[in-house]
Amino acid sequence: MQTIEKFNFAGKKAFVRVDFNVPMNEAIITDDTRIRAALPTLKKILADGGSVIIASHMGRPKKNPDSKYTLQAILPHVSKLLGVEVKFAADCADAAAAAAALQPGEALLLENLRFYAEEEGKARLADGASDEEKAEAKKAIKESQKTFTATLASYADCYVNDAFGTAHRAHASTALIAKHFDESNKMFGYLMEKEVIAVQKVMTDTARPFTAIMGGSKVSSKIDIIENLLSKVDNLIITGGMSFTFVKALGGQIGNSLCEDDKLELALELIDKAKANGVKLVLPVDAKIADAFNNDANTQFVPDNEVPEGWLGLDIGPKTEAIFAEVIKASKTILWNGPTGVFEFENFSHGSRTVGEAIAAATKNGAFSLVGGGDSVACVNKFGLVDSVSYVSTGGGALLEAIEGRVLPGIEAIRGF
Repeated sequence: MQTIEKFNFAGKKAFVRVDFNVPMNEAIITDDTRIRAALPTLKKILADGGSVIIASHMGRPKKNPDSKYTLQAILPHVSKLLGVEVKFAADCADAAAAAAALQPGEALLLENLRFYAEEEGKARLADGASDEEKAEAKKAIKESQKTFTATLASYADCYVNDAFGTAHRAHASTALIAKHFDESNKMFGYLMEKEVIAVQKVMTDTARPFTAIMGGSKVSSKIDIIENLLSKVDNLIITGGMSFTFVKALGGQIGNSLCEDDKLELALELIDKAKANGVKLVLPVDAKIADAFNNDANTQFVPDNEVPEGWLGLDIGPKTEAIFAEVIKASKTILWNGPTGVFEFENFSHGSRTVGEAIAAATKNGAFSLVGGGDSVACVNKFGLVDSVSYVSTGGGALLEAIEGRVLPGIEAIRGF
């Protein structure tokens, strides 16, 4: 498989799929992390004497064009960070002349790929469309997607995918386009490469003991992940709001805490599966509870299965913190997805901070730690622990699907498996 480090881009035009879907507030970028993450790849190409055609989506536009989601808004900032004046193509499907005119060391940013329904391959139908109309539209969009993909591919000599956040989507620019380039002319960018290596290190090249910490509010959103992990981990820590579904399933009193009553049987099945697989399932033993869902509510610590009516668990308690920290610090591979409580409220952030610090301590002692998922990433940022863990994933949904054991189209299109 070709690698970006070994590839010489001199005299070549590279189509680089990035993830510049950055948060905006009235055309002002509020967090440019995703743009900065792609800079090593883009700068390598330019330094080699190549030119770059930068392609990304932003948001979920339903029309073409849509000024709310135009990438022209980020053009000045991309130019500033990249150190060259980036040109702009106002129509990503009509940029052949602009791409052809690029000289070595120059860059072109294409307009939002999702202005075209062909990018995602989903027909945009009027409300009330019949089944027959839907079928015809689906067939038509697949055909036009082929043309759209071929057009994008025609702009460049090589293809670089540096958008792990969209790797789980079989879209025109993330997977289908790769088929237009032979193996020697398609590769991962530096960011994508790091993400793939990090996931592989956790899920397949695993040092043991392997501990996964799964938090969040709902068991239902993590079922596939938990089931896949139960065949891979030594320890599975269940925390956050979803833990109360397990507590109630085991006969505990949880007051007004979050609970999915229709998943109680599933919780018991997962407990049994953990036992059958020899996995140590670690559940909270105490909770920090509140009489209202706000930072200034009255609080107390109680056993996790003795939450009074009218109260709700918003974080783990000190006994649970100690148990979790002991398991984490003894681990050699750690995956963290989901906080222990409502960490956005300062009074209920201590559990998540403790978990983050335990992961940092284990990492310092030689463990490999992967932190992924929006809330977990927000935690390590909030607590200043980004540089104290092995890797912080930008992947979001792509990371979760990888943990579930799914093949990601954007990866398969480059790696071939």
